[in-house]
This record gives sequence, structure tokens and C-alpha cells, in this order.
Amino acid sequence: MTDSSDPIQRLITELRKLPGVGPKSAQRMVFHMIRSSAEDCQKLADAILELKANLILCSVCNNISDVDPCRFCSDSRRDPKVICVVEEPFNILSIEKTGEFKGLYHVLHGAISPINGVGPDDLKLKNLLGRLGDGRVEEVIVATNPTIEGEATAIYISRLIKPLAIRVSRIASGIPVGSDLEYADEVTISRALSGRREY
Repeated sequence: MTDSSDPIQRLITELRKLPGVGPKSAQRMVFHMIRSSAEDCQKLADAILELKANLILCSVCNNISDVDPCRFCSDSRRDPKVICVVEEPFNILSIEKTGEFKGLYHVLHGAISPINGVGPDDLKLKNLLGRLGDGRVEEVIVATNPTIEGEATAIYISRLIKPLAIRVSRIASGIPVGSDLEYADEVTISRALSGRREY
């Protein structure tokens, strides 16, 4: 049994709470910090505390931001006629990396998952409907994950928005670039076939 008062073990325990950090990774990080200067460790600690102290949810799209509205919602160069709905704030970063999407975002902060007790009322949908009420939005792109929960959420959003006469589209999914067909499951191949386009 380890001593919970041991500062090394305490930090390893805390780092292991981070997603994707196992015991070996946490241990390597801790020993890296031990070898680092006190100034570097202080900068890391300050950055973490500043993150928690200064971040808020954008009142328009629910993205995590240090200003309200966030930089996407306040950017006049973005197309207000198209809103891309995502599950989590980090999904925005993935879409932005492509440089393809120039519209606005809406973050749900989750997906419908009855097994985990998450229903539509637990998602940030109310202000999405408010954004659609002014008549400016022409299309809502549902970019939820291609999981059972993501699909359920996409279907729910589609049924919610269709009566508003706003186009609802779903991001395509299928075989990832660089992978082999033999390793893809039936659902992925089916999606790839139904989402095919002329070449």
C-alpha cells in the first residue's frame, strides 16, 4: 500500500485521473517535473489555475471560452446562416483544423444516452432553438459522433428542427483515409457506400 502523504505518489494519483494517462505515463510526467526547474513547475501550476479561473461557457453556442460571446460567435467573417452542432468543445478544434467550415457552432455538452441517464433535457438544446428562431439560419449540420449515442442525438435534433423548415444535414462517415477495408465493420462499410459521391 502506498503512502497517500507522499508528494510523488499524490501527484501520480492526480495525473492518472486525466484521460489517457496510465500509471507509467503519470510516473514519467512526475519525474520530469522533479527534474524541471521550480519556475517551470510554477508556470504549469499557474496555467492550470488560470484555466479554471478564467474559462466560461459562451452564452450563444456553449463553447468554452475566456470571453462572451466566444471568438467564433463574435467573428463577423463567419457565416451565420450555417450552424454546426457538436457534442463537446474539443470537437470544434477538430473541425477547425480542416479549414473547411466557415459557419458557426453549437456545443451540446454530451449526447443522448438512456443507459447513462442522459436525455434530451440534459443537453444544451434550448438556446439552439432560440438561435434558429430569428430566420437567419438556413442549415444545421449535425456533427455528433458516429456512435449509437451520437446517432440517437442526430435523429432527435433532426426531428426537432425539421418543422422549422431549416435544412438539417449529417456529416458523412465511412472508411477513414489510410485504412483497409478488411478491418472495417459492416456498419462503417454500409455508411461509406450510402455516403458515396461521384468521382
